Amino acid sequence: MSFLPFTRPSIDEATIAGVAEVLRSGWITSGPQVKAFEAALSQLFAGRPVRAFNSGTATLEIALRLAGVGPGDEVITTPLSWVATANVILEVGARPVFVDVDPRTRNIDLDRIETAITPATRALLPVDLAGLPVDRDRLYDIARRRKLRVVEDAAQSFGANWRGRAIGACGDLVSFSFHANKNLTTSEGGALVLSSESDIAPCEKLRLQGVVRSGEDGMEVDVLGGKFNLTDVAARIGLGQLPRLEEFTARRRLLARRYFERWDRSLGCELPVEDFENANWHMFQIVLPDRAKRAEFIAKMRELGFGIGVHYPAMHLFSLYRALGWREGQFPHAERIGRSIATLPLFPAMADADVDRVCAAAKKVLS
Repeated sequence: MSFLPFTRPSIDEATIAGVAEVLRSGWITSGPQVKAFEAALSQLFAGRPVRAFNSGTATLEIALRLAGVGPGDEVITTPLSWVATANVILEVGARPVFVDVDPRTRNIDLDRIETAITPATRALLPVDLAGLPVDRDRLYDIARRRKLRVVEDAAQSFGANWRGRAIGACGDLVSFSFHANKNLTTSEGGALVLSSESDIAPCEKLRLQGVVRSGEDGMEVDVLGGKFNLTDVAARIGLGQLPRLEEFTARRRLLARRYFERWDRSLGCELPVEDFENANWHMFQIVLPDRAKRAEFIAKMRELGFGIGVHYPAMHLFSLYRALGWREGQFPHAERIGRSIATLPLFPAMADADVDRVCAAAKKVLS
């Protein structure tokens, strides 16, 4: 049998043909396809304004800038995420303040947030790890009481919901990623759901070098922006993916259910929370038992024909963050999970039998 990666995008022939049409059109950078993609996303998110970007990292940085975060400020976040989550805080001149995770959900522990708030705290930046949403009710209760902005790192939770409302349909600033491994992809890209119409103009300026055009030839720059615009080629992929979002999410949930049904619980692994209403099942992650060495598990699974991912090491232990004063032992849950977490194959094109094969192979390796 062919090698089974931990993820693979599902791009249909109609979308491929649509991309070819864009390439033939002669307009391949930001243009009508981007506008159409933004409009479709806005409709998905209850009419809220949305702007597309060339990465989810860019959307986080711009969200922080729109929230007024800058030098001298602190932003509370989780140590268990892709390192971009904290890197963007440094990029705007602020300081990331890590809070340990809940060992069950693997998301930021909301019970620990308030003790980390200081007079310098400007915003909260939670992450929906593997597509399991952070409790939005409790999150925004804290934010309202402590007068803090919220930048939702929803890079992994596109298509998820909280109590019946799509992630992105409410809240403050909501950032999505459309990287190749995400539930909906534009190959590379992202989108930012804005908190109000007043955010549109500054967002567009920051997205493209701070430029504002007027008349036939007028141009002004009054703020330092970046080069973060999405191309029409990428947007056309996204437009092809959006009508299949419910199909993708439903299939992922079915595959996740099968993992729970077929996984041998005697292996001693920690399984994720069984949430089939809110989570989009971006990833199916296990935490290996202490006796298992993750590197060996990955290598042996690869020999058997299966790709295993690592998402993610605890980022406060990277040299960049150790240099800022973070150290081992501060966040024991994130550190333990970060050492032993492993992402199993899960993507819509997988067959039920693929799940069975992964479970059988893992049992063989871990036994």
